[in-house]
Amino acid sequence: MVAARLVSPPALTAVAPTETERDLDRLEGELKKLEAEYNMFFGGRLSRPPWETRARVDALVKQFDRIYIQNYADRFRFTTIRSRYAAFTKLWDRGQRAREEGRPGPFSSAKVATEKPRPAPADVQILHVASFRDPLRETEKLRDLYDSVVEARRTLGQEGVPFHKFAELVKGQVDKLRTTGTEEVAFRVALKDGKVSFTARALKGAKGV
Repeated sequence: MVAARLVSPPALTAVAPTETERDLDRLEGELKKLEAEYNMFFGGRLSRPPWETRARVDALVKQFDRIYIQNYADRFRFTTIRSRYAAFTKLWDRGQRAREEGRPGPFSSAKVATEKPRPAPADVQILHVASFRDPLRETEKLRDLYDSVVEARRTLGQEGVPFHKFAELVKGQVDKLRTTGTEEVAFRVALKDGKVSFTARALKGAKGV
């Protein structure tokens, strides 16, 4: 009989990150730092916006925009970071304008409702109400509604949700309730029993012509 030989598996060798991966790590780290600094600014812990950190992030994004990233995973990662940064800058700029004008903004503790809410039980705190006929054509109202949900979840220590998924949820609810004959759907963001409540209802009498 021939003795069987045990073959040891090849040793795993750590692969050093590429220069692009290191640059993306740096960009991601700077963006996280920028987000934290803006949260501190709107929370009153910084006296002015973090312009220096934002300038560094902006320069890194533009640097990547000028080159072609060959690796698909790296290219997808950068696209995700860039989209996230673009969404954040719009939110931060809106918050800054609202602060300068002395009106409630996306970082206010409570939003001004765009529709007069119905009376609610004492244990329900209504934060925002908005109605839609076509959410994809009413992007400003959709963004305000999204901001109120994110802020409410952040207040409770919960993570936010991606804007595109939120938009799909709202559109899906509008499409579903429109099958009942209504053309307009109202959404309400509230705090109830220590949780974020997000509800949708068809508006009576809101039918198409």
